[in-house]
Amino acid sequence: MKHMNKSLKPVSPAGSGAVSGSAMDRKVSKVSKRWPKFAIAAVVSAVGLWLAIGIYQKSDGSALAVQSDRVVISTIIEGTFEDFIPVRGRVAPAQTVFLDAIEGGRVERILVEDGMALNAGDLIVELSNASLQLNVLGNEARVAEQLNNMRSIELSLEQNRLRHKSNIIDIEYQIKMLSRQFKREQDLIKTGAVNKSKFDDTKDTLDWYKSQLAVTLESQASDARMQEEQLQFLKATSARLENNLAISRQNLENMNVRAPVDGKLSGFNIEVGQSIGRGERIGQIDTPNDFKLTAYIDEYYLGRVDIGQQASYQQYPLVISKIYPQVQNGQFEVDFKFVDQQPSGIRRGQTIQTKLTLGDASKAVLLPNGAFYQDTGGNWIFVVTDDGSEAIKRPIRLGRRNSQYIEVIEGLEVGERVVTSPYTSYQNKQRLTLN
Repeated sequence: MKHMNKSLKPVSPAGSGAVSGSAMDRKVSKVSKRWPKFAIAAVVSAVGLWLAIGIYQKSDGSALAVQSDRVVISTIIEGTFEDFIPVRGRVAPAQTVFLDAIEGGRVERILVEDGMALNAGDLIVELSNASLQLNVLGNEARVAEQLNNMRSIELSLEQNRLRHKSNIIDIEYQIKMLSRQFKREQDLIKTGAVNKSKFDDTKDTLDWYKSQLAVTLESQASDARMQEEQLQFLKATSARLENNLAISRQNLENMNVRAPVDGKLSGFNIEVGQSIGRGERIGQIDTPNDFKLTAYIDEYYLGRVDIGQQASYQQYPLVISKIYPQVQNGQFEVDFKFVDQQPSGIRRGQTIQTKLTLGDASKAVLLPNGAFYQDTGGNWIFVVTDDGSEAIKRPIRLGRRNSQYIEVIEGLEVGERVVTSPYTSYQNKQRLTLN
């Protein structure tokens, strides 16, 4: 037993207590050092998660934070919708006649100045063209020769007609004389006063003249018919030649440029000695104190604009008088004419603002017009929440629009607020966070 107790001394209670106590002290010290690390790690993880959520929300394309002062917020109202569009028109002469040189030439004399009021027939400028003058003289000579030839042919035909007539008269006279002789000899042959041979000669001569008369009459009828056709042709040819001669003379007369209508000369800028080509424009004449408006309208309204549609400038009514079918750069051109009195203060080239009526005024829910329409086509809009913190994308349906308002058909209520500024930066967003 003593031996066994001695062998157990190293693991005495006192020794065991010392060993376990030191172990417990080491464990407590380790736990107290790990808690701060766990707390820091938790905080870092939470911050990282929050940042990740923020980054995800900004990168998923569904939301975007914008400054409230960088957007325009408008309120939906109820009121009267006036179906019109503002149109800016340019004052132009109601009628313009262009002056073109029919025949080219050299400027010899200028009788008027640009901007002068002219009457129809007033001489504006004199041109000279030696080549044209020689050409006209040559045409006159050729035409005169042709006319003389035709007159000779007409004279020959008339002489032929008269010759036929003379032959017929002569033959008829011979037939009359032979008929009388034949009758006498026929009575005398019974008494033997005239021999048979002489009587037969008289009878044969009479028959020959009768046959000759028939042939001559037939020839005369044929010649008369052909003569009439030829005369008609010659008269038509003669008329054409005379017309050609008149045109040649008129071309020579056109070297003197005259005002075709009453009006004001403009665009006239030529000098003495200047060469003007054939067909070259030398100016124009505008109707005095008579104007129209020319304007370009967006092709969006092409189906809603028609001739006779009403417009107004101040208190002066206008109507559309002409619509040009061409569409260029997304616009088409129209002409307006004043219905009654014209404004006294307008002048050519001035631009004025008009109002083109597209339809009757009516009660409607109205959305203030804005640049958002060009980005969305009026199919959707951002609607501001009641607390003003966000703007949510919402599909809508819009109708007519003018320069101030757009008619709301469905999707918006009176009193709601919407973003009407451009959507260029956030067309693919579902909501806007307003800061």
